[in-house]
Amino acid sequence: MATREELVQKAKEHFGQIVVEQLDRVERMKKAEDWLDYSQVRPIVIGIAGGDGIGPFISRHAQHILEYLLANEIKSGQVQIRAIEGLTIDNRAKTMKAIPDDVLAQLKACHVILKGPTTTPKKGDPWPNIESANVAMRRELDLFANVRPVRVPDQNIDWMFFRENTEDVYVLGSKGINVTEDLAIDFKVITTQGSDRIIRLAFDYAKKNHINKVTVVTKANVVKATDGKFLNVASEVAKDFPGIAWDDWFIDIMTAKLLDESRRSEFRVIVLPNLYGDIITDEAAQIQGGVGTAGSANIGKRYAMFEAIHGTAPRMVDEGRAEYADPSSIIKAAAMLLNHVGYVDHARKLDMALDVCLQFEAKVKVTGRREAATGTELAEYLIDTLQDPTLEPK
Repeated sequence: MATREELVQKAKEHFGQIVVEQLDRVERMKKAEDWLDYSQVRPIVIGIAGGDGIGPFISRHAQHILEYLLANEIKSGQVQIRAIEGLTIDNRAKTMKAIPDDVLAQLKACHVILKGPTTTPKKGDPWPNIESANVAMRRELDLFANVRPVRVPDQNIDWMFFRENTEDVYVLGSKGINVTEDLAIDFKVITTQGSDRIIRLAFDYAKKNHINKVTVVTKANVVKATDGKFLNVASEVAKDFPGIAWDDWFIDIMTAKLLDESRRSEFRVIVLPNLYGDIITDEAAQIQGGVGTAGSANIGKRYAMFEAIHGTAPRMVDEGRAEYADPSSIIKAAAMLLNHVGYVDHARKLDMALDVCLQFEAKVKVTGRREAATGTELAEYLIDTLQDPTLEPK
């Protein structure tokens, strides 16, 4: 049995290696390349990765809608759509990698990616404890900004969340240490560079969209070093945007205020670290109608990945109900993808069709149950709506 001194030394060495890795990451961020200008890229290559569980089913519907909207661009060679093979839990477990090398090469050959949900093994699952494919993809492609919109027009809710994507407890989630049978320690990391780029992106979005306030969310009163750094960086970034006010909230009260009907419409742009962002955007999606209704963008300077925010729903697959899975989340992600690569009118038209089909008319309802509509029926309803000439963006 190891002595106390040996256990402490082992923990010190483990932590020391994490510090070295994170210092190296800071240096890489300091040397990061400029933003890719999609107007100068032809063809724009869109990769479609179905993922696991219901992922291939809902991804197929989103791809069908993209192909409909981009028919002229695909025909003229301005856009290519490629299938990304192998981003499945079975293949990942076989190679013992969060993203197998050949799949990562396929991803890097694209400019933007539309991705279905992927399985992250947990204790008791039949697969080895490999890292989350999402976490690995965000790291490998440096997708530092997770951007999630939530809109409920009849409640005057129009939120845009900017969640930092490559730091916090998630990036070190597989780096924790069991010092003894009684003591487990995980780690949280926040950097000046990582905080600056996500907070600056949020302020820039507010400026471009004529929104006069940004809300910064932390738990800096308790988590003083890391969350304190995030808050301090926000105060510095805000100085570069004099026309935009900002305020800060703690994560616990913020989750309550999103439920406060008298206050929640006051929030517009919200920026926060990784873990808090993951939690609160699921809450916000539930207000909109459930996590199945929300899309998500993962944005970096060179690559971007767009996805549904829900999981793989293995029970639906086991029960033979995968065709009844709601594809609206990944279709919303497809709208974000179109906007990101410069096809703004296509994106707005799809957003308008989604509002019509999911909130205003709602003639087709997908619940995941056999007595309701299939994903195919919802996709066809959307395409029929997209053909309405009155839907053209102003």
